[in-house]
Amino acid sequence: MKQPSAGNIAVACGLALAGAAFIGTREKRREAPVRTHIDTARTFNRSSALLALSVLADSAMEHYRGSFDNPAMYTPLVVSALSLLAGVHGGRDHEPQRHPLRNSVYVGAALAGVAGTGFHLYNITKRPGRWSWHNLFYAAPIGAPMALLLSGALGAVAERLRDEPMHEPRLFGMPAGQALALVTSAGLAGTLGEVALLHFRGSFQNPVMYAPIVIPPIASALLVNTAIATPRPRWFTRLWLRMTTALGFIGVGFHARGVARNQGGWRNWSQNLFNGPPLPAPPSFSALALAGLAALRLRETEK
Repeated sequence: MKQPSAGNIAVACGLALAGAAFIGTREKRREAPVRTHIDTARTFNRSSALLALSVLADSAMEHYRGSFDNPAMYTPLVVSALSLLAGVHGGRDHEPQRHPLRNSVYVGAALAGVAGTGFHLYNITKRPGRWSWHNLFYAAPIGAPMALLLSGALGAVAERLRDEPMHEPRLFGMPAGQALALVTSAGLAGTLGEVALLHFRGSFQNPVMYAPIVIPPIASALLVNTAIATPRPRWFTRLWLRMTTALGFIGVGFHARGVARNQGGWRNWSQNLFNGPPLPAPPSFSALALAGLAALRLRETEK
């Protein structure tokens, strides 16, 4: 029997490797939308967790300052802590199906955000002068509970996305990337109101205070354009969302500087943390921008 030559063996091995590479590439292409699908859900879980952390820190400080006069003031602390835990757990979960407990926590957080908005509205209207600038500035912040609503909404959307088919997932009757871009855009636009009000109260003493009034609305508009236009790579939108992400973390530094400028600085932290600009507020922009980046990646894979 004729033995195969070294050349024939090399050719056979080459063909086998080429075939394996082709199959591997085809499998990777087939799995890419799946990975994007689950990775997007995990990013939304993480964004929900970052928002929940912001709510937890902010509500703990503000409601402590209010001496927890109403027992309902403990609610956002408990709910945001649970939402934070759910977001951390979801960010590590690769399973392509919703987690019932996480989903329940997110729905509860959204409902608590709606209820909190009602309580804060009542707090404003019961004061002398009702809808006055003074009450909008110094009564219970009307926009604060909306961050808890957004945390619950982002998490619930992440769980809903996990239940969608691996290929071409859909949400609210449209491609998932398109729907998520619109959801994130609405979240960025909604967060703007409270920031604009508080920076107006601060008379825009530092020109940097205009940054969160200008950058997030453009990010929101770019996400709307991403949703309604034909899917394609959008480097400028990605760049702007990354800038919005950085804005949130840089804002913490500026707020810390604002605390330090009060009498006594950080040595008098127990008072100045309450009197200075809120440290937990700026990361809400980072959370939403990260969700926007995930929506953009998913949108670019859609036909």
